[in-house]
Amino acid sequence: MKLSVVMPVYNEHATLPQVIECVLSVGLDIELLCVDDGSSDGSREILADLAKQNPQMKVFFQPRNMGKGAALRRGIQEASGDYLIIQDADLEYDPAEYPKLLEPLEARKADVVYGSRFLAPGRIVCSICGTRLATGF
Repeated sequence: MKLSVVMPVYNEHATLPQVIECVLSVGLDIELLCVDDGSSDGSREILADLAKQNPQMKVFFQPRNMGKGAALRRGIQEASGDYLIIQDADLEYDPAEYPKLLEPLEARKADVVYGSRFLAPGRIVCSICGTRLATGF
């Protein structure tokens, strides 16, 4: 199983080395797709250097700031994994949680899994109406 991790980047020089190290150390077959959206704080240079050191990392540079949605679309378009996770570059989400997100997919108990920092662990809620559907993983 190959996991594509799409990471939109915009002026995240302070957290880039740490988040990339965390993502690549998860212990899965990961393709890390970083899309820089016109950063002006040195993020582009950091990404270029880290990509030279990490063959599982691909970096794409937007010609100018086009917004997070455009960066995500570019990363998703380039992804080749069996599953895809979106990872923000500011360390808001913990890459160590990837196996938990993938569990129901690999067990064929779900077609899609959403992680949320607003939900209690193990609580599954309908994204449309907010109804509690199940507990578990």
